[in-house]
Amino acid sequence: MRGVFVTGTGTEVGKSVVAAAIANTLSTAGRKVTVFKPAVTGLDDPGEADHALLRRAAGSSQSDAEIAPYRYRPPASPHLAAEMAGEMIEPERLRTAAAEAAAGGDVLVCEGVGGLLVPLASRVRTPMSDKVDQPYLVRDLALDLGLPLVIAASPGLGTINHTLLTIEAARSAGLEVVAVVLTPWPDQPSQIEESNRDTIASLGEVDVKTLPHLNLEDPTSWPSLPLGL
Repeated sequence: MRGVFVTGTGTEVGKSVVAAAIANTLSTAGRKVTVFKPAVTGLDDPGEADHALLRRAAGSSQSDAEIAPYRYRPPASPHLAAEMAGEMIEPERLRTAAAEAAAGGDVLVCEGVGGLLVPLASRVRTPMSDKVDQPYLVRDLALDLGLPLVIAASPGLGTINHTLLTIEAARSAGLEVVAVVLTPWPDQPSQIEESNRDTIASLGEVDVKTLPHLNLEDPTSWPSLPLGL
């Protein structure tokens, strides 16, 4: 599977925007891009859903179900949203759906849900058994897909700790972190924001990119976000 897995240091840190910018960059460069998101929650909230933004950014014709096999209305963690809907997210279904999405293009852009340690399923049935095992996390899916990781983070105060913890959680599990993207990066960054960028790059030993505020209605205005994929 060729592509990238986009995660965040938490919620509301620009993960969907970063994933969309990567997809748009690859598509503009002539690649056939497919997109995937294991679960979408918060469909009751106004605004464009994450999977719809990804599809538009990539120029993809994938259906909602092909992009996001699990979709829920409440703005909750996916494991809880699934439980509220009377079902359980199945890791094998996610792996199969991601592989099918990847097979439809040259490169796959996968956007996670929340951060790496967010549970997709609070408990997982062991194959060939009714035994319930440990939770299945977003990090587990990234490992199963074998994709390099891009971390979306905010540029402001507090981001050093959140970002370095996410890098550590990724690398300790064997994931490759190819870049951190700070967004929305201001036109005139403050001393704190510039220091945060440089400190994360130095302490995290990682490439740190920046992405300004995007007009989501006009992908043609977006700057390129190349990652060497």
